[in-house]
Amino acid sequence: MWAILKHRDFARLFSAQVVALIGTGLMTVALGLLAYDLAGPQAGAVLGTAYAIKMVAYVGLAPIMGAVVARFRRKTVLIFVDIVRVGIAACLPFVETVGQVYLLIFVLQTASATFTPTFQSAIPDILQDEAEYTRALSLSRLAYDLENLLSPALAGILLLVMSFSGLFVGTALGFVASACLIWKSTIPQNTGSQGRTFKERATRGIWIYLNTPRLRGLLGFNLAAASVSAFVLVNTVIIVRGVYTLDETALALAMGTYGAGSMVAAFALPWMLDRVPDRTVMTCAAILLSMMTLLQAVWLAISGPLEWTNFLGAWFLSGMLYSAILTPSGRLLRRSAQPEDRPAVFTAQFALSHACWLVTYPTAGYLAVWGGLWLSLGAMGLLATLGTALALWLWKPGLRILSHSHPDLPDNHPHLLQYGIREHSHTYVIDDNHRVWPAQ
Repeated sequence: MWAILKHRDFARLFSAQVVALIGTGLMTVALGLLAYDLAGPQAGAVLGTAYAIKMVAYVGLAPIMGAVVARFRRKTVLIFVDIVRVGIAACLPFVETVGQVYLLIFVLQTASATFTPTFQSAIPDILQDEAEYTRALSLSRLAYDLENLLSPALAGILLLVMSFSGLFVGTALGFVASACLIWKSTIPQNTGSQGRTFKERATRGIWIYLNTPRLRGLLGFNLAAASVSAFVLVNTVIIVRGVYTLDETALALAMGTYGAGSMVAAFALPWMLDRVPDRTVMTCAAILLSMMTLLQAVWLAISGPLEWTNFLGAWFLSGMLYSAILTPSGRLLRRSAQPEDRPAVFTAQFALSHACWLVTYPTAGYLAVWGGLWLSLGAMGLLATLGTALALWLWKPGLRILSHSHPDLPDNHPHLLQYGIREHSHTYVIDDNHRVWPAQ
């Protein structure tokens, strides 16, 4: 996996992703503590609303911003957006009301809605071999997991010597480092949007996405993953501080355990995806995650909270299954679009997947406030089950038989000899990984 870091430009972009996400992880911890400081026991509802605002920016503005920046150099766009994020992060330590938090989160996430799809669509243009790209996806998943592992651990250390508002400074520094690394990278420019109208640029990715069966299934898997992860991100602070009555360091440990599970899966997935179809891996993970979440809800309602170590184990398994669902998504997106359409399709994935978060974030937060943690956890488990069922219905198994007649070819033609002859026709099977096999 680590061998692809020998590719200079990918290594720099990966490093930019790591430092930016470390900063974002510090902000995640700081926002949770800020919400608890401003709203006390209602912190779950505040965080749920803040994350919902984030999703509104992602869902509503990602296609629009993608169309706006399509004609600009990717490198210029990425650096400019990082500079904007630096300015917003620098303002967060000075907020005094919940309304100010909501406003700054909206502006910050609008910038991120521009940055992330642009960044993700550049990677398959840099690493054109699928095996290398698969390992890049796993490394990217590891980078995202730093937000749940190394960043909370670092936050716990920093909180020993400073207040939580100082963590926002670390966020700003992460975005500065990201901009510098991107500036030193060479990023291919995509020219596929040239000649298209603004409307075509804004809607093409959604059109491709919704007309591709495997991507419609991916949307169902996105809902399953978002349901459980939303509960973790919104309510872990309530569980740790309110149920277990532990301190801020324990919160960092809980979030870090969730991230550790995700990282374990990311290390194992390249080997697994070389041998098992993407759909099978994602299906098994989604089913297990849904069942485990529902069982936790039943246990919480009947017997009360798990022992602290068992709780950490459940968070570890949830993170591992979450990663197994989402990591293969980049492979599906790459297969489903021509190179010139990849930015649009990645933007569509960004917007539609976050539409799932737009539903799950406030649901997880407000149900925990109004009905209790067991009700919120149970509802998220049911949503995960629904998402899994939709994915399996919308994305049928990839094996399919295709017949082609070749009346103009002689019986001894190499093409017919390879795939079998039946009245000058051949029949073959294409699996989920686009490998071709002679039909039996």
